[in-house]
Amino acid sequence: MFFPTAGAAAACLNLDYVTEDYPVQWEADVVLSDGGTAHLRPIRRDDAERLRVFYARLSPESIYYRFFSPRPYLTDREVEHFTGVDYDRRVGLIATIGEEMVAVVRYDRLADPPATAEVAFLVEDAHQGRGIGAVLLEHIAAAARERGVRRFVASVLPDNRRMTRVFREAGYQAEQRFEEGVIELVLDLEPTETSMEVMAAREHRAESRSIQRLLFPGSVAVIGASRAEHTVGQTVLRNLLAGDFSGPVYPVHPTATAVAGVRAYASVLEIPDDVDLAVVAVRADAVHEVVEQCAAKGVRGLVVVSSGFGETGPEGRASQEELVRMARAYGMRVVGPNCLGIANTDPEVRLNATLAPTMPGRGPVGFFSQSGALGIAILQRTAERGLGLSTFVSAGNRADVSGNDLMQYWEEDPATKAVLLYLESLGNPRKFARLARRLGRRKPIVAVKSGRSTQGVPIGHAARALTLPDHAVSALFEQAGVIRVEDLSELFDVAQLLAYQPLPAGDRVAIIDNSDSLGLLAQDAATALGLQVRPRIDLGPRADADDYEAGLASALEDDTVDAVVALFTPPTIGGYDLRVPEKILRLAAASPKPVVATYLGSEGMPADLRVTGPDGSAAEGSVPSYPAPEDAVRALAYVIRYAQWRRRPAGDMPDFEGADRRRARTLVEGWLDSGAPVHATPAQAAELLACYGIEVDPGEHEGVPTRIVTMEDPSFGAVVSFGLADETAALLDDRAYRLGPLSDVDAAELIRAIRTAPLLLGHRGADPVRVSALEELVMRVSRLGFDLPEVARLELNPVVANGSGAAVREVTLRLERPLGPRPELGPRRLRGPDTDPPS
Repeated sequence: MFFPTAGAAAACLNLDYVTEDYPVQWEADVVLSDGGTAHLRPIRRDDAERLRVFYARLSPESIYYRFFSPRPYLTDREVEHFTGVDYDRRVGLIATIGEEMVAVVRYDRLADPPATAEVAFLVEDAHQGRGIGAVLLEHIAAAARERGVRRFVASVLPDNRRMTRVFREAGYQAEQRFEEGVIELVLDLEPTETSMEVMAAREHRAESRSIQRLLFPGSVAVIGASRAEHTVGQTVLRNLLAGDFSGPVYPVHPTATAVAGVRAYASVLEIPDDVDLAVVAVRADAVHEVVEQCAAKGVRGLVVVSSGFGETGPEGRASQEELVRMARAYGMRVVGPNCLGIANTDPEVRLNATLAPTMPGRGPVGFFSQSGALGIAILQRTAERGLGLSTFVSAGNRADVSGNDLMQYWEEDPATKAVLLYLESLGNPRKFARLARRLGRRKPIVAVKSGRSTQGVPIGHAARALTLPDHAVSALFEQAGVIRVEDLSELFDVAQLLAYQPLPAGDRVAIIDNSDSLGLLAQDAATALGLQVRPRIDLGPRADADDYEAGLASALEDDTVDAVVALFTPPTIGGYDLRVPEKILRLAAASPKPVVATYLGSEGMPADLRVTGPDGSAAEGSVPSYPAPEDAVRALAYVIRYAQWRRRPAGDMPDFEGADRRRARTLVEGWLDSGAPVHATPAQAAELLACYGIEVDPGEHEGVPTRIVTMEDPSFGAVVSFGLADETAALLDDRAYRLGPLSDVDAAELIRAIRTAPLLLGHRGADPVRVSALEELVMRVSRLGFDLPEVARLELNPVVANGSGAAVREVTLRLERPLGPRPELGPRRLRGPDTDPPS
């Protein structure tokens, strides 16, 4: 993605040529299929020379495919035609890397047929195959829809297979015909389920690749590698060397000939070989110059450990935004600034580009931390527990690379079995939920989200404060399958179970102990957490290894047991059988059921309960130990709930026959014609609901009054809530929340998630309501809210539910134009550092 700064920024943002009708909202940084970045923006008249230079680099074949004839150069009149657009009937977008144009797409509106435009692309030969054409099509299509264009027509020569493939694989409804030696394509620009899936898949591949480039560098430069001990630059350099990084490491120091015994260079530009990754550890006021040098060198990614940016206030925030613009302009992603660094324990890389003196061993856990300050403590605690990591990223101010990017990467990473997140803010919560739900079906995600009491955002983070209450955020995490824990201790408790033990098939737990007190504590904890406890196996204080072997084997072979808690404490008098951990480990490693332990009060992965991997780290089958039985049971309960979520079907999104979405869109556009927010009349609200098959019946009805709300949250998008419509529910804030649109499974869970749900299900002999009617109603409401971001708030209150159905008695509706399109409904783009929600 891409946006210049310094000289490049000036070139891209020449305000002398930016007219009042210039569509700034069409500018975007994008990730290409190889993980690099580019900047897209509308073409302007001052691009004339840039266009000529671009055209001169094209091959005769590319020119022939575009114009169907040889054309060695563009005339002045043609240049004027291509750059002098009106951003309505004639629109052009260009892709730039650095200060160079590398691709252009344009459409020209046709007089007939209506709402139709002719579209054409031209991508520089050196950049073909990087996915630029596909992302340009997404953006020019979005711009066209904004201007009322509904169809594109394109003429493509049969030999131009690459461009034909761009159109065919976009996922739009398309028609094709062959006339006079030319393929004529017609694309309907209305987004389809297929086009959205294609866009998401391309986004996934591109963002995953961009992270892979950071974590698997062939060479690393440390810029600001000081000769003074305990400085940031020298610490990173020494950690890279001590970790035995597989490639060359280049210290950069303005005067030193060597740092830490390694030859140094005065500038990254003087390094004779390629540099894939640069760790920047210079003063904040020197970072921009360093980034320009890295751009000139062709560096692929930056880790900025330097502080003094967004966390210092408005001036630092502006400098941070400029840093990101510069880096993306030249194809680089940025980790940081103000971060701890990144690490990859893969034996083929052995990358420790962090400030942490202790690095955990190799393991199956990917760890993302927003906090640089906590990062060192987190890594130390990880190592102390014997928990191995695959990769670690500390994002600091998270100006560019975010947790969402890492989830894209970890989804396909074979070395990562579980994902840990320490989050202080959520940049793009709706995208987070979408990615988490997809990733969670394959790999568990455990998250600590700090700021429960404030929902605020740390200074320097490129993110909005959340407006939903914290329990609503927890509900949305749960809907996405995220295991949200209370603190870092619980994070590690759950992680060490997920990393080395299988998922349980149910919630039936056996407890084996040699202490009645410990056994009762575990039993009470399990019961309180809603687990089914099988009869305890109390072996008594004199139990030896053979007793544990027999008891554990019996529990693991029992078809009514899904998981085992093994408790072992030394007797108060005399020694204990040293073979006990060996028996526990052997049986646990061979079982498909998870086993957790409280073994001698140990915490983590004790050596006695560890299956040792090739490098001495814990491997699959190791048994996690907890200092107290309650800790073991709590971790197990978290994992059981996750396993239950994972086994549940994702559900189906109903396609309500008879729903008139086009009419609903027309109504909303008409009511908002003035641009001002609208408080709809009851008749207007009823008319809109009718488009989705929802009838308003103000008559008297007997039953249980409920309340359904859909609202457009600035962070999460369409959010649906459900609860009873009475003072008690309001006082207790007994509301359940889900992201729209709802599947049938989501709807069923939403209705049953409130604490007062038994009143709907026949509590104490009362007649149950027809829950299926409520489920269908919340699904229709959620679809309405999702389809129409202009629905700022729609409240159905009361909805009277009884045995025959659910009657909507009153409705209030407020309409307001959103600040911008929801990210998932628009073309792919990275966050703009100063405006858009982070990706």
